[in-house]
Amino acid sequence: MRKFLAFTLFLFLSGADLVAWGFFAHRKINRLAVYTLPIEMIGFFKANIEFITENAVNPDRRRYAVIGEAEKHFLDADAYGDSAVFKLPRYWNQALEIFTEEELRRHGIGPWNAYHTKIQLTEAFKRKDAKAILRLAADLGHYIADINVPLHTTKNYNGQLTGQYGIHAFWESRVPELLSDDFDFFVGKATYLEKPQLTAWDAVIVAHMALDSVLNFEKVLTERFDDDKKYSYEERGGISTRVYSRSFTIAYNDMLSGQVERQMRRSVKMIADFWYTAWIDAGQPDLNSLLKNPVEIPEEKMDNSKPLNVREHEGISSREKPEDLRKSFMRAMWRIN
Repeated sequence: MRKFLAFTLFLFLSGADLVAWGFFAHRKINRLAVYTLPIEMIGFFKANIEFITENAVNPDRRRYAVIGEAEKHFLDADAYGDSAVFKLPRYWNQALEIFTEEELRRHGIGPWNAYHTKIQLTEAFKRKDAKAILRLAADLGHYIADINVPLHTTKNYNGQLTGQYGIHAFWESRVPELLSDDFDFFVGKATYLEKPQLTAWDAVIVAHMALDSVLNFEKVLTERFDDDKKYSYEERGGISTRVYSRSFTIAYNDMLSGQVERQMRRSVKMIADFWYTAWIDAGQPDLNSLLKNPVEIPEEKMDNSKPLNVREHEGISSREKPEDLRKSFMRAMWRIN
């Protein structure tokens, strides 16, 4: 019981909750993207920056509560064979001419979904619907960030096929948690995307090409580090919890030559570009007029009483059995007993 509680508290109390880019990283990425927006947009977005930051994690909360959500976060490119990232249809209607919708959803619809969310955001801008703009901007930031993660582009999403279980959280949560204060997040100003759907696929291509390094370098370092050097213990909520050690994390980041930082930077810039493009495509509506009435958005309600049977969340780092992983994740995510 104590072991189970320790893992639950690790998820809940960690500076980087272990889901997707990690709660820490998703929030940081969305927040930083706001500051790259042009003057016509930044006033409205800065006034609501806390919402955009805190709700960057809402798509992860929906994974087990909303049917059809889980597959929006990834694309298992290797499920389609060699060089699939270069060959798969870029547009959803084209993909449906080759594959069934069930096939596509089973292997993830990340880049197609990102573009669909961008279209929804454009429509919200046209309506000058402040609540919808903020909700969709926060969601779009999450989805764009996810398709920039190498381990969101493979069937081996958590190292479970190569004996590296837990590498997902290591790459996208532990590294940013320890090292992102030293990352350079100056990415310049948002720019217009002529073909945002192709930009989403470029993200998948770059991320997937980095996958070999993510997996192979962890294996190389594991051979060099004894277990007592690879892992350490930190106090989390008054409980001593095993985590990847600082020395192992730094060595991994160095071996990757700052790959995590590059992908976070790409995420920040791409999110801002998508927001800006959606606004331009909507006719550049006056967002400052929306500041006259403060936006009050109720917390998103989701039924978590019966978690959906979807792919286990990639971000969890543990050797627990799958059913215990699910329980731990749900407790941490929903603050339930």
